[in-house]
Amino acid sequence: MTTKWGIVSAGKISHDFVAAVRGSNDGEHEFVAVAARSLESAEAFAKVHGIPKAYGSYESIANDPNVEVAYIGSITSQHFSLAKLMLENRKHVLLEKPMTTNLKETKTLCELAKKNKLFLMEALWSRFLPSYHFLMDLVRKDTIGKIVHVDAHLGVAMLDRERIVKKAYGGGAILDIGIYPLALVSLIYGGEKPMRIAAVGHLNEDGIDIGATCSLQFSNNRTASITTSAIASLQNDATIIGTHGQIKIPNPMYVATEIHTEEENFSFSLPEPIIPPNYPNSTGLMYEAYEVRRCLKEGLLESSKMPHKDSELLAEIMDEIRKQIGAGK
Repeated sequence: MTTKWGIVSAGKISHDFVAAVRGSNDGEHEFVAVAARSLESAEAFAKVHGIPKAYGSYESIANDPNVEVAYIGSITSQHFSLAKLMLENRKHVLLEKPMTTNLKETKTLCELAKKNKLFLMEALWSRFLPSYHFLMDLVRKDTIGKIVHVDAHLGVAMLDRERIVKKAYGGGAILDIGIYPLALVSLIYGGEKPMRIAAVGHLNEDGIDIGATCSLQFSNNRTASITTSAIASLQNDATIIGTHGQIKIPNPMYVATEIHTEEENFSFSLPEPIIPPNYPNSTGLMYEAYEVRRCLKEGLLESSKMPHKDSELLAEIMDEIRKQIGAGK
């Protein structure tokens, strides 16, 4: 049987997600409905993607008995309320990153999903890419010895985007793109909570972070440093440093198509899009849909690749970084 998806919010990332999964042509995923704040937007989205039902309210899709899994691609400030609505109406949920705007809300959703015996996963697509699986194989095999430092950067000039610069939209560089280098650090260090976090950054007139640099201290003499910016483009790469060598993830580190070791460069091609995407390499979004289907078929309520504890840890770290630089007050 196919996995029956309902799309919650008809924005750019939802467009790319549906196009990526449809382009995979695996026949295992079916998009049965889409909902937006206006029926007109939902109908336009449905026409582009061949989706049979369009709703002008989120409550309608939550009550659609044909929807098995809700993909939520709304602005960040709506993540909590929409995911809560879907979970309360017995829908499994794939929720765009960041899961919510803070740790309290993230914990609440995870607890609600467990209580209702429903699947919930943060759609942090890096975690599901073949390139990241290859990277972790290298790390687990001690290819570069003991990891002692991770250095990662991600910056995109986007101060013209309201979802980034407005508090009402759940904006901020840390939540929107800083989560990627932080998630890489967390992945490399096995989900360990940092012993210490030290951050500096800049805020806009709305009190939203638009750039930050953070150092993280871990046990056993391990450290990490991440930089994120909505002010200007950065090198958008990452370096994992071990006692016997280094692994580099060149630009774009968040959707890696290459992994470089000191001996060899490895490439990971992504499929060509079936229709023009909004974001580069977004066909890689299909892998997170594959993971949802795998987990549902196996009766799992969490993914081992992006478990609830990892989403909660990332939320806790981002809360602390924003607190230190004065954001989100």
